[in-house]
Amino acid sequence: MKIKRALVSVSDKIGLQTFAEILKAQEIEIISTGGTAKFLEESGIGVTPLSSVTNFPEILDGRVKTLHPAIFGGVLAVRNDHRHQKQMQEHHLEGIDLVVVNLYPFEQKAVFQNLNIPDAVEWIDIGGPSLIRAAAKNHAFVTVVIDPEDYPRVAEEIQHHGAVSEQTRVQLAVKAFQFTSYYDAVISNYFSAKLDHGNFPQYFPVNLKQLSALRYGENPHQKASLYASSTIPGAALTKAQKLQGKELSFNNLLDLDSAFQLCCSLARPCAVIIKHNNPCGVAVNESIADAYRKARAVDPVAAFGGVVGIHGVVDEATARVITEAFIEGLIAHDFTEEALKVLSAKSGIRVMKLPAPWVIEDRVDIKKITGGALIQERDDVPFNRSECRVVTRREPSDDEWTAMEFAWIVARHVKSNAIVFSTATETVAVGAGQMSRVDSVKIARLKAQSSLEGTAVGSDAFFPFRDGVDELAAAGARAVIQPGGSIRDQEVIAAANEHGLAMVFTGVRHFRH
Repeated sequence: MKIKRALVSVSDKIGLQTFAEILKAQEIEIISTGGTAKFLEESGIGVTPLSSVTNFPEILDGRVKTLHPAIFGGVLAVRNDHRHQKQMQEHHLEGIDLVVVNLYPFEQKAVFQNLNIPDAVEWIDIGGPSLIRAAAKNHAFVTVVIDPEDYPRVAEEIQHHGAVSEQTRVQLAVKAFQFTSYYDAVISNYFSAKLDHGNFPQYFPVNLKQLSALRYGENPHQKASLYASSTIPGAALTKAQKLQGKELSFNNLLDLDSAFQLCCSLARPCAVIIKHNNPCGVAVNESIADAYRKARAVDPVAAFGGVVGIHGVVDEATARVITEAFIEGLIAHDFTEEALKVLSAKSGIRVMKLPAPWVIEDRVDIKKITGGALIQERDDVPFNRSECRVVTRREPSDDEWTAMEFAWIVARHVKSNAIVFSTATETVAVGAGQMSRVDSVKIARLKAQSSLEGTAVGSDAFFPFRDGVDELAAAGARAVIQPGGSIRDQEVIAAANEHGLAMVFTGVRHFRH
């Protein structure tokens, strides 16, 4: 159907002048209001004032302008329904064939600027979403455009055919519904953050916007895309800037985020190496280069082809150490110019910069299941020595306490069943993802590149039997931190006492499935 009348009312005026000029060249009447009408008229493009269509002025400081039968009747009328057409004639209404609308920028104004509720509500668009949904509903006859990026496509079809194809109308309608859903989710999440105080709502809105398509998912036959929730405050991987390297893959992003999260948990200068979403080497040191050397030495075979997180600035010395062996990606606070020159020689390495303070304020963890989702609070309970309980005859030394805390933090980021042997500043061996805890201990022993004598062990959950304690004691560990809570705790404590171990119960479990 030939487009004769268009309603244009936008907050984002990028590309609007050119698009409107094309509409006028096709002798399409443009109905407009407020700031959009003023913008078009100042650009030399004549418009029909909306009030002349509704015979009613804008009222309530512009809160009510498009909400009128003359507008919504024109958008929603079914063109081939004789009853609709008869009613349109009876009430002297004309059809509107093209709706070009985008909304008050609630996200940019209210969320990003953290406005209080009375100020934020003024950025909630009412008429715009209603118009978009009406046009999308009646897409069989009406074209809806909510994104300036779609102006060229729509303009080209109008120039060549005087109308927009059915395929395009359907695609634009789907996009419109997706957009209004996102817009409402942003508003809902803003109010939840202000008013719900961490409670989970009955209806959980998810506001995600596509950042980029990915080549594929975990495997080449799976389609994938990267989305971001731009309303989440604080540091996030989706806010990192890519400085060089190959295209980021689905698996790269998972591993980079794991490295970033563990760095945030340690909250001090450190180096983290992640392989297949598990830390294979972690070390803290004021010298980032030394931290990386020690982290890589924990498991150099696993570190090959891994992903690196640096809590600090990568200097030339660190860059040279990192590029001694192949890695997939690297994320850090910042890089010196000399470091970037060194890294540029390995152009395939994906280098990510995230200068914001590394503090995670994203409070929600979502895991998709078939037909739904599991939603929980983020597992970031801080370690508190005063809340721990020594259950063995031997008390830990100060050095052992420090080593246990380090192992405990790292274990929280290891797939269950998780076992971490460590000193006060670096992991020595990691056992991850086994079906039995004793097997995780055995694998950690098997993979250890240096002596485990005198180390501390962190276990993400309790020891169900004494065999795991016997195994780690035989490896040379001297202190163990675990949640406790097994029906065989006394048996496990007795084993620790037999071996002269210090054992601490935290009362907190850190499963990571």
